[in-house]
Amino acid sequence: MKKFMMLVCVFILAVVAGCGNKSESTDTPAPNATDAPKSEKKIAIVLPEKIGVNPFFQLMDEGAKEAGKEFGVQVKTIESTDPNMLEQNLRAAVSDKYDLIITATFQAEDALKKLAAENPDQQFAIVDTVVDLPNVRSVTFREYESSYLVGAAAGLSTKTNKVGIVAAADIPMIKKWTVSFQEGLKATNPDAQCLIGYVGGFADPAKAKEIAIQQSSQGADFILGASAVGDLGVFEAAKEKNFYTAGQDIDYTGNDPDHIVLSQLKGADAVTYATIKDFVEGTFKPGVIDYGLKEKGVGVPFITHETKTPLNPFITQETVDKVKAIADDIISGKLVLQDPLKQ
Repeated sequence: MKKFMMLVCVFILAVVAGCGNKSESTDTPAPNATDAPKSEKKIAIVLPEKIGVNPFFQLMDEGAKEAGKEFGVQVKTIESTDPNMLEQNLRAAVSDKYDLIITATFQAEDALKKLAAENPDQQFAIVDTVVDLPNVRSVTFREYESSYLVGAAAGLSTKTNKVGIVAAADIPMIKKWTVSFQEGLKATNPDAQCLIGYVGGFADPAKAKEIAIQQSSQGADFILGASAVGDLGVFEAAKEKNFYTAGQDIDYTGNDPDHIVLSQLKGADAVTYATIKDFVEGTFKPGVIDYGLKEKGVGVPFITHETKTPLNPFITQETVDKVKAIADDIISGKLVLQDPLKQ
C-alpha cells in the first residue's frame, strides 16, 4: 500500500509539472512576435529657449516625442535657459554622437552655421528658417498663406474698416505676416485701412499691449497679434478694450472666445515628426522643404482646421465659407500667392 501511494503521488506531481510547463509555453509569445522594429538612432532636439514660454517649442517637443514613440528612436529635448547657451548645447549634442540634431528659428542660425561647418559628417535640421549648408535640412513654413486668409476674414468682418497688426519687429521675416495679411485684407475689402505697430522684439507683452490699445483707440476693431510672446499682451488689450484679435502658432480661440476669434496655426509638431520619420526611414535629405496649406503646415481654425470653440458672431459662417473657398483656390493652385521675402 505504501509503495502504491508513493507511485500515485509521483504520478500526480509529474502531471502537475507537465501542465505548468505547457501553460508557460503557450502564454509566452515568440520573441519579437508583436514588437515593432526598434531603431538604434538617437535624435536630439536643441531648443533656443525653455519650453513653456513660446508654444512653438512646446509643439516641437510634442512632435518629437510622438515620433520617438512610434519609430522606436531615442529622442532627447535639450532646453537652453538663455540664447547664449544654445551653441554650447549644440556642441554637447555633437559630442554625445546624436545621429540627427534638430534646432529651430533664426535664434539658432549663427550657432548652427558654425557647428555644421565644423562637423560636415553630422546631420542637422533647423525648423522655421534656412541654413544653406550641405548637411542641414531647413524646414520652413508658408505663413503668408494663412496670413492672407486671416486678412481676408478681417476684411469681410470689420465694421469700422480699420484693422491693426502688432508685429514683433520691422525685419524682413515679419513681412510674411504683415504684407500677406494686408493683401488678403485688400482682396476682400479694398476700402479697409491697416494700422501696423512694431514691438521691437519677440517677448514684450507690455509693449504689445500698449500698441494694441493705441490701435483700438484709432478705431481698429480687429487686431492681429504677430509678436510671439507679445501676443499675450494683445489678448489682454482685446479683453479690456473689447476688440477682436487673433494669435499665432496654436489655436488660442478657446482661451477667450469673445475676443480671440481666429488664430494662425503653424504645425511645428507635424514638421518635427515628419523630419524624424524621414530620417528613420532613410529619406532624409539636406536642403529646403516647406509646408503650407496643402501640407497642413499652416492653417486657420474654422477655415482649414476644426476647433471645439464656437464661432464668434464677428466672424460669420458666411465669412468662413468665403474664406474656405479662397483657401481651396490656394491649395489647388488657382490662386498663387507670392512669398513676400522673394518679392
